[in-house]
Amino acid sequence: MTNAAWLSLSNAILRLIYPQRKGLNINRLWAIPVLMAFCALLPAMATADGGSILKQRCVSCHDLTGPAPVTLAALWQRKGPDLFYAGNKYRQAWVEAWLQNPKRIRPAGMFYIDHIKPGEKRDKVDEATLSKHMKLNAADANAVAAALAQMKGKSVLIKAEKHDPTMAPGPLGEMMFDKFFGCMACHQIEPGFGGLSGPEVYTAGRRLTPEYMLSYIRSPQAWDPKTWMPNKHVPEMSLQKMVNYMIELSKEDWDEAK
Repeated sequence: MTNAAWLSLSNAILRLIYPQRKGLNINRLWAIPVLMAFCALLPAMATADGGSILKQRCVSCHDLTGPAPVTLAALWQRKGPDLFYAGNKYRQAWVEAWLQNPKRIRPAGMFYIDHIKPGEKRDKVDEATLSKHMKLNAADANAVAAALAQMKGKSVLIKAEKHDPTMAPGPLGEMMFDKFFGCMACHQIEPGFGGLSGPEVYTAGRRLTPEYMLSYIRSPQAWDPKTWMPNKHVPEMSLQKMVNYMIELSKEDWDEAK
């Protein structure tokens, strides 16, 4: 940026701060401290802007304050996942990247029956009924991700969990997920392979914290009282292996597979 541009920006900042001063101008000596002070405020401004974006653009689809719905009628009004515990659920880096290039996590949206139609062999997604998530620019995505990271609802459930990354799922990982516990009836383990009514799990390891995955599988209703995901009463060892299986799945390049 040229000296003239820096001076122009400095003047603009001061006019915002002192709008009552007419004909305000500054020289190069004043430009430096003014700009340094302005730059020092940028992190705080970004965080505040993240909260503002959430309240202005996200609250119509997402619950930012809780609690989760406790009646079916309230559940049916949900348009997107609750975010009041986003800081305990999502990995911040994933949120920031996803907001800049959103890809559908639930193949058939929040409510399966609203977005399917009969196919030749099975139900298929009616794409015409689904809307795309808005995209954010890099600065806004960073600010929103930072704001969401501060939302720590249900922390007591997260603190009760301890992830063991050494408990490898082994060759039975997929069989456990599919045959033993029947998770593939609702969840896809790769694009196009699995159920449609729940979120895909092939990117869950990038998207979700291990503690959240452990806690949610252990007791879905503790997080979402009216969710239709059943409590399978998964034993601790199998629970750890199932989470590590999803983490292993997420290491593949599913963007290329799509």
